Amino acid sequence: MSDTEFPEELNLKFKHAEVLRYGENPHQKAALYVDETDTRPSVARTRKVQGKELSYNNIMDADAAFECVAEFDEPAAVIVKHMNPCGVALGENVEDAYRHAFACDPVSAFGGIVAINSHLSAGLASELVKIFLEVVIAPTADDEALAILSAKPNVRVLITGSMPDKDSGQRVVRSISGGLLVSTSDDKVFDGLPAATGTAQAGEVKTVTKRGPTVDELADMLFAFTVVKHVKSNAIVYAKNGATVGIGAGQMSRIYSAKIAALKAQEAKLSLEGSVMASDAFMPFPDCVEAAHEAGATAIIQPGGSLKDQDSIDACDKYDMAMVFTGVRHFRH
Repeated sequence: MSDTEFPEELNLKFKHAEVLRYGENPHQKAALYVDETDTRPSVARTRKVQGKELSYNNIMDADAAFECVAEFDEPAAVIVKHMNPCGVALGENVEDAYRHAFACDPVSAFGGIVAINSHLSAGLASELVKIFLEVVIAPTADDEALAILSAKPNVRVLITGSMPDKDSGQRVVRSISGGLLVSTSDDKVFDGLPAATGTAQAGEVKTVTKRGPTVDELADMLFAFTVVKHVKSNAIVYAKNGATVGIGAGQMSRIYSAKIAALKAQEAKLSLEGSVMASDAFMPFPDCVEAAHEAGATAIIQPGGSLKDQDSIDACDKYDMAMVFTGVRHFRH
């Protein structure tokens, strides 16, 4: 965004869409307002084809799920609970992606929000009705799929018509007491091979260890680093074969996010052997490298930029792990 998009006076115009049952908690009141000038496919503009009224929390979680799944060109599925992904996966089709996303944390998936980025088939609908879900979001759906989902009449089924352009850029507005914070969206993702060994500049992926990542490790690293920007900070994501296998979110200390991610994998009976770790921000100590090694991860992707980066690099070299720096942080509050 240019400086002209942060004017001296900010005039926002939104149209009242509906009064919600309540706000974030039952004692709070809430309503949905929609920006009628924004034509980008979104939860705010979706068509609800069945289910109870959307609650404040449903809308927040559905938005988080839809924006995450919109990151991917390949068939993808995202399951969100309380604004955090509890499972994200790519697949040959969305049925395959959903099964792998669900496997990451089947306990948290209960009562969750499922978003996919391609057509909702009858086959996937048959899987979705097996558990309790609050919301299902897809760009399009078969009539047969909708008929299957109608067996769960309370499930909100949202059809967006299409997927948004992930590179379109948005203005992010958040309220604080007495004011608003306005920023550009966190739309930085990476692809391709890492550059030569060295210190990463913003927007580059550089190998900083003696061993570079394999092709498979790099693919999982880039997938995990895309997912981690949708996880509340401090965030750690383990991924393997295009699917999350452990997610740690919202901790005050990064090492605890790493420990929670490994514990989630253990409880889901998923092996972290051969996985990669993504961190949303730099690692000020080598403790997360130690945790990744103990869990079985072989590669790490992180922004870099700590005064003690070399300690983490040395720890990776000690265990023959690959590490790449991106130069870009993905805090999410």
